[in-house]
Amino acid sequence: MLLSIAFTRLSFAQISKISQDDINIKARFKIPVFKVPNFEHCKNYDIRDFGARQGDKESTTTAIATAIALATTSGGNIIIPPGEWSTKAIHLKSNVNLHVSAGATLLFSGDPKDYLPAVHSSWEGIECYNYSPLIYAYEATNVAITGKGTIKADLTVWEKWFPRPKPHMESIKNLYNWAQEGLPVEQRFMVNDTSNLRPQFIQFNRCQHVRVEDIKIRNSPFWTLHLYLTKDALIRGIDIYAHGHNNDGIDPEMSQNVLIENCVFDQGDDAIALKSGRNPEGWRLKTPTKNIVIRNCEIRDGHQLLAVGSELSGGIENIYVDNCTVLPNEKLMHLLFIKTNERMGGYVKNIYFSNIKAQNLKEGILGIDTDVLYQWRYLVPTKVKKLTPITNIYLSHIQAEVGQFVSKINGNPELPIRTVQLQDVELKKTTSTAIQNKYVNDFSLHE
Repeated sequence: MLLSIAFTRLSFAQISKISQDDINIKARFKIPVFKVPNFEHCKNYDIRDFGARQGDKESTTTAIATAIALATTSGGNIIIPPGEWSTKAIHLKSNVNLHVSAGATLLFSGDPKDYLPAVHSSWEGIECYNYSPLIYAYEATNVAITGKGTIKADLTVWEKWFPRPKPHMESIKNLYNWAQEGLPVEQRFMVNDTSNLRPQFIQFNRCQHVRVEDIKIRNSPFWTLHLYLTKDALIRGIDIYAHGHNNDGIDPEMSQNVLIENCVFDQGDDAIALKSGRNPEGWRLKTPTKNIVIRNCEIRDGHQLLAVGSELSGGIENIYVDNCTVLPNEKLMHLLFIKTNERMGGYVKNIYFSNIKAQNLKEGILGIDTDVLYQWRYLVPTKVKKLTPITNIYLSHIQAEVGQFVSKINGNPELPIRTVQLQDVELKKTTSTAIQNKYVNDFSLHE
């Protein structure tokens, strides 16, 4: 179960100043060596040289866009210097590193109009055209966000959108039906007066060779860091505080070869949530989330350390979580929660979860539920029934102080969950029945 990681430098011939670091991880499953960009020797583009002025979002937005356009041709660092800089949406391109210097804050506007025109994005596992994520990269290669500074979202308007009134629910119902009917994504336009689909803070959409390192993230309209259809990503040393509605920390969705390490999560929702598309979207794109390693992270607050689903129609496999610590908090429900329903299909397999220390749990250590539908239960009926096979779930060396249960598995009688093994998993004080399982084959618990 031991992991090791090595870094070597490879010259990148087409872009003379960009090098790539090899990420070589050993786990219980095979992960190919993958590469992430290193911009140490690239040219710096200080946004002040392009007319950026503190307190002026227009000049700063224009300066950042101009610098990115120049840097993408040969590779470069977009330098955000110390001070607070107001901005609209930032669209990163290939061969660009957005570097937020120590003492710098990028403050993103709270006006939704500053995130138009709409871009190719997604909402809870369904593709659509929506407000641009605050930082957005689409089909980019060699792209990064680094630095000791802070990126922050102004929630003045977004927090008014946190509730989900009837017009919003009708809009996502329409989106769901459009996806079921096969309506082209370009026609799923979700920007109007009533949909109020909040954008992600950061989205890497269909990108490859991604690095996010050291930055602090404060507040988020929706999911905080969304890796969507993205391959080969290193997320290291970031610090997230986001307590709004749906404020997951990191959401790898239909993404592969991802290392998340040494991060701090203080969330209003799940610390890390693995996803792979909702219903027809996952079936259409046929891209599982796989080869995800999460280690040496600290969870200060949130709903789950790791959530798997409920959007998992493309499949989720080869996940390793190791050496993470959960601090005392009032919200944490489970350490590992796998959730799906009769509409999802997909699959879950090969989940390894080890060396975790936690305090109090509202629910328990392991939860698996095959009947999680949330608002969809009453919004739309089941149109296509596809069950989710869940197999090979391994937990070892887990310690928690207080919780209701060690394991609560609600399987499906038509397709029982198979092979769940717990070894040296200790909940010091259980406030309910320790093992609450049904419809699971080959379950074992060993000291």
